[in-house]
Amino acid sequence: MIYLDNAATTPMSPAAISAMTQVMQETYGNPSSIHGHGRQAGKLLREVRQELARLLGTKPQHIFFTSGGTESNNTAIIGYCLRHQDRGKHIITTAIEHHAVLEPIEYLVEKFGFEVTILEPENQEITADQVKNALREDTILVSTMYANNETGTLLPIAEIGKVLNDHQAVYHVDAVQAVGKIEILPEELGIDFLSASAHKFYGPKGVGFLYAATTDFDSYLHGGDQEQKKRAGTENLPAIIGMVAALKDDLEHIEPNFEKVQKLQETFLAEMDGSNYYLNQGKEQLPYVLNIGFPGQRNDLLLLRLDLEGISISTGSACTAGVVQVSHVLQAFYGEDSPRLHESVRVSISPQNTEQEMITLAKTLKNIIGG
Repeated sequence: MIYLDNAATTPMSPAAISAMTQVMQETYGNPSSIHGHGRQAGKLLREVRQELARLLGTKPQHIFFTSGGTESNNTAIIGYCLRHQDRGKHIITTAIEHHAVLEPIEYLVEKFGFEVTILEPENQEITADQVKNALREDTILVSTMYANNETGTLLPIAEIGKVLNDHQAVYHVDAVQAVGKIEILPEELGIDFLSASAHKFYGPKGVGFLYAATTDFDSYLHGGDQEQKKRAGTENLPAIIGMVAALKDDLEHIEPNFEKVQKLQETFLAEMDGSNYYLNQGKEQLPYVLNIGFPGQRNDLLLLRLDLEGISISTGSACTAGVVQVSHVLQAFYGEDSPRLHESVRVSISPQNTEQEMITLAKTLKNIIGG
């Protein structure tokens, strides 16, 4: 079996598994309890929050633990906009965002009368000038991803942050596909809210975090005082420990991991040389995600035939209940009538993959498409 769908989820790292196993065996108290077992858990929770803050170049009070990227996105977008709607009801986002960003914004539009400007990519790129030109006096939030989950395209985060320096709008960044792959220091980039999910960087599923430069946002989970009264519910300490252990391990190996994944992608493309294919990408890319299309080949059938050969890839986001749907990202890139929407697949690579696996994928694809 060859696993090349790491943008959907990653296997857990040994560092995460080891850290989680230890805390599950030794620290089972509720961090909010005042007895000895609770104090032990609370101390560990404070320490791991401090460690995550150190990794992000910020302070512990800016870290909020959540159930993952979707909750982090919803908390930042809905929580901030509802709290500050008296300042304005205009939001800016892009057409290539994950549904965990687009749907909370749609909710605000439909239920609370917000307005949204959705930036369309120009030559497969989103630019800071587009954001600048879309700003209005009543804009209160700009939300973009760091790296696209379907194509690996990088957005100009630092440049957008500078555009917003002198504007009331806060900047939310969905960094789910970027955290652990490149160094991200939100305070240096002008980011006000940043969302991440552990299972995208070799941690456990069901846990993530929200970096928030301010606590001035509404909570929509009520019933406890956890997370500075911003996220009620007992913290999932083993998962949090595993998440931070995974991220620390990633960041300690960030350069060799990046270089290895680049090499793996190059190996695959070299093996595909002479075949009839095209790439769907922008100028700035993460090598971890490769979106590739084959003229005249149905992507759903490609997935099926590769699966029968023991190779797992995808057509895009995994958050569509197992259904192969037309990519809204490629639709934004090329238009709703483009054949690329039905010909393209996503290969998402991990440092745990091998050159032989990339060669096997290429050879299997060439056998299928007859190239």
